[in-house]
Amino acid sequence: MKSELAQVSVQPTSRLQLVKRQIYKERQLWLICIPMIIWVFIFSYLPMYGIIIAFMNYIPGKPIFSSDWVGLLHFKTFFHSPDFWNIIRNTLAISGLGIVFGFTAPIVLALLLNELRMKRFKRVIQTISYLPHFISWVVVASILFALLGNEGFINDMLLRLGIIHQPIAFLGEGKYFWGLLTTTNIWKDVGWATIIYLSAIAGVDTEQYDAGKVDGLGRFGMVWHITLPSIRPTIVLLFILGIGGILNAGFEQQLLIGNSQTREYHEVIDTYAYKYGIQLGNYSYGAAIGLLKSIIGLALVLGANRISKKTLDTSIL
Repeated sequence: MKSELAQVSVQPTSRLQLVKRQIYKERQLWLICIPMIIWVFIFSYLPMYGIIIAFMNYIPGKPIFSSDWVGLLHFKTFFHSPDFWNIIRNTLAISGLGIVFGFTAPIVLALLLNELRMKRFKRVIQTISYLPHFISWVVVASILFALLGNEGFINDMLLRLGIIHQPIAFLGEGKYFWGLLTTTNIWKDVGWATIIYLSAIAGVDTEQYDAGKVDGLGRFGMVWHITLPSIRPTIVLLFILGIGGILNAGFEQQLLIGNSQTREYHEVIDTYAYKYGIQLGNYSYGAAIGLLKSIIGLALVLGANRISKKTLDTSIL
């Protein structure tokens, strides 16, 4: 009885003591992390006080706290804007297409690359798929204009073959914009996103594949019953983060590829905040739109994380 009481008295009495003890055990790692923690605090958290201008009528050049307080006026202005529903539609449509096709494409590519047995050929394919990620959107836009412009290569080829009788305005008609942007985003980022899944696949225990061979599983069966379940936590994690960024439908792409003829289809929240907030000098309006987008993104991440934890027993936290 006395020994049990002694053990109870030795155990920490609060969560704070547990945290202190854990930090003390990992003190060397924390010392290494201190410079990065300071950097993140200075450049990521300290400037966050500036979001208060979303509730003010901020005038550049004047101290922030000398500006007039307007409360939720800028948020109401955005909600009652004639472009509001069109912007939301475009943002959700472009992001939705990116999640449906852009999220699954790296998984499929990683599975296909993993099945290749010729290492040299596999490296070549990986390198080719990575390269577009390092090309700026300015260059990508120039390539698209050279290929899909009214006098571009594709229109010229179709005219020479007699398939069409007049150029198709791929970049001048809104009905092509969502598909064009989704395809370009996939081409540019699929190889880079594949790295994470290839790393997850490399961590799968090879004994599971040996057991699958004994059970008579083919290559497709091993992918379906062994590889995919093993990398499920990685897929769920990236999907949750992707849901949180569903309102990030792009910025440079729309500004460089879009034009006045496709505005009805390419205008998204970020470009709207830039044009009507930054370019017109209405910084409070732009800050309100950005803050609203961030709050919605955080809510989506927390919601998706909670659903994933209940249904799949996998979550970020």
